[in-house]
Amino acid sequence: MTAGLALPAALAAAPARAQPSAAASWPSRPVRVVVAYPPGGSTDVLARTIVPRLQELIPGATFVVENRPGGAAVVGTQAVAQAAPDGHTLALGNNQTHAANAAMLRGLPYDPLADFAPVGRIAEVHHALVVPASSPARTLQDLAARGKGGGRLAYASSGVGSASHVIAESFVRREGLAATHVPYRGGAQATTDTVAGVVDFFVSTWPQVVALVRDGRLRALGIGAPQRLPDLPEVPTFAELGAGYMAVDAWFGLWAPARTPDAVVARLGATLLRVLAEPEIVARLQQQGFAAAPLDPAAFAAFQREEVRRWEELVALTGIRLEG
Repeated sequence: MTAGLALPAALAAAPARAQPSAAASWPSRPVRVVVAYPPGGSTDVLARTIVPRLQELIPGATFVVENRPGGAAVVGTQAVAQAAPDGHTLALGNNQTHAANAAMLRGLPYDPLADFAPVGRIAEVHHALVVPASSPARTLQDLAARGKGGGRLAYASSGVGSASHVIAESFVRREGLAATHVPYRGGAQATTDTVAGVVDFFVSTWPQVVALVRDGRLRALGIGAPQRLPDLPEVPTFAELGAGYMAVDAWFGLWAPARTPDAVVARLGATLLRVLAEPEIVARLQQQGFAAAPLDPAAFAAFQREEVRRWEELVALTGIRLEG
């Protein structure tokens, strides 16, 4: 090669070496973490526990939790799927937004696998069936008897097609109960109306109701844990009650839009794992009813694929589908 050709090549290579990596230059503006549910629900509570610590561990970063509820959690989730893939818009979602909706919602305007880059799994929670403290039902069998004895039960859910809807409807159908579904836009209002006795029961994520159960404002008739909880040993497991089919855990994770630079996803994923390894965070999650369940981006991607298949089976069993 002549000197005349070598010099331009060297000059051309210099700017490339000088350019910062995608991870090093990120974030260059505030990062929005979209929660596709109203404030006060389990997903929102988790976001407001985890996101501030993410911000603290990433120098110069500003993270903002943005609630964008609506359309069975589709509105906020779709917004992230369509956002610029630069790491400045993320979704903190769950099994509904990134698994169940794919099986349940015809015309879903996003693909939970193809349109997202998994950053990491955060936590898992059990579901519990709760009734108002004033309810005459002291056991799951009592509640079922009310729905079979000529009366009609009303049950809340955090939304049509939510896990709380699917699990409760499985109970209703398997037991042959007369029951009316009362959907809400998120778990907060469903919980409030259950406490008030507007509905007869609610299958809720445990973090949503644990404080109210401890305070005696709600009564838990069963929980989807593998064994009784040490702090509430009087609450039987669904398996003990012969209702093991109701033991469907909810899970939560963080996603970026597809095609977000791998370096940004890796940095986010590594930081999330650091957060979830901190004893203080683990303790806070436990107090709120969550169990930390960290997975890195690759492991979380594999887990999500299996969950999409699992929810296809659950939806086939209940027949619950939504129209897009």
